[in-house]
Amino acid sequence: MILVNTEYISGRQLQMLGLVKGSTIQSKNIGKDISQSFKTLVGGELKAYTQMMDEARDLATQRMIREAEALGADAVVNVRFASSAVMQGAAEVIAYGTAVKFIQ
Repeated sequence: MILVNTEYISGRQLQMLGLVKGSTIQSKNIGKDISQSFKTLVGGELKAYTQMMDEARDLATQRMIREAEALGADAVVNVRFASSAVMQGAAEVIAYGTAVKFIQ
């Protein structure tokens, strides 16, 4: 599956199939949450949260790809990511784009 953040794929004519998306809500366990809050006192990267968001983006992307494959897509164009805090220590990540099929 080809994923691009442009509206086109060079050298290909595209048939639009529709919007596809994948999302997840992730949180860290209470121990990680407490340790990361101490880290905010001294500054620096919150590695547990960075890892959590990386995992969330990967999962959301895989779910988007599954939706695209179910439509018979060859690619997803105009891929975007968005995130929002759902509650303390939990975030939603959504991946979305337009599923397309190559026109031969």
